Amino acid sequence: MKKSFITVLGLTLALALGLTACSSGTSEETTTEDGKTIVKVGVVGEYNAQWDTVNELLADDGIEVELVKFTDYAAPNRALNDGEIDLNAFQHKAFLANDVQQNGYEIEAIGDTIIAPLSIYNNKDKISSVEEIKDGDIIAIPSDLTNGGRALKLLEKAGLIECDPAKGYVPTKADITKYNVQIEILEAESATLANLLPDCTAALINGGNAFTAGLNPANDAIFTEDVNPETNEATPDLINVIAARSADVDNEVYKKVVDAYHTEEVRQTIEEAYQGAFICAW
Repeated sequence: MKKSFITVLGLTLALALGLTACSSGTSEETTTEDGKTIVKVGVVGEYNAQWDTVNELLADDGIEVELVKFTDYAAPNRALNDGEIDLNAFQHKAFLANDVQQNGYEIEAIGDTIIAPLSIYNNKDKISSVEEIKDGDIIAIPSDLTNGGRALKLLEKAGLIECDPAKGYVPTKADITKYNVQIEILEAESATLANLLPDCTAALINGGNAFTAGLNPANDAIFTEDVNPETNEATPDLINVIAARSADVDNEVYKKVVDAYHTEEVRQTIEEAYQGAFICAW
């Protein structure tokens, strides 16, 4: 009986420790049988050519990035915080800060990547310029706070609306003080905006989702966000980042991933693959 009790106690303690480890929100990258270290990186959208170059650069270190693709902006930070992935690379600093504040995630940026300018894309069957937008036209914008506010500021810059200046760079629809054109603003999840464009007059889509939909700000946009830090004080918050759990910011493998990203080879890949849709930010 005593032996059985000790065995049961040992199994109970092992189970408890296992559950504690699973719920801690931390995980380590996977090592394969041949000794290769796999780092799971969460991304959104189909603009990932730079990661192929990163993997080429990491090969001698026995490190390989495995992309885990998500379809919306809400999931990658939750997955990172919960230990389902090792890193993510899909968001700008303003989005990350808001998500951490709203959800209590223990994650943070460990490296800058790109700026993906927000642009106004027109339904070409309806208009060819911002000046042609008229009363009653439907304009689609992102529904999340940071990108939605960013979109409203771009509509303000385009002369269509005016926002309460006290709200800074993240106004909401409630903060619109004047409609210079009586547009109808439709809010939707960022990844769906390109699909909604046929039913709208225009949509405000960021560079990543635009590229995934086959759109390029250089050729297809009628108005694009100013991302020059000398003329737009919000630009530093618009830089996209690689994020990790706070407990892993000093992880040497993850640092090597960031270092590989911050190379001239990756810069060349981004410039050649996306033809101006993204701007390198390191």
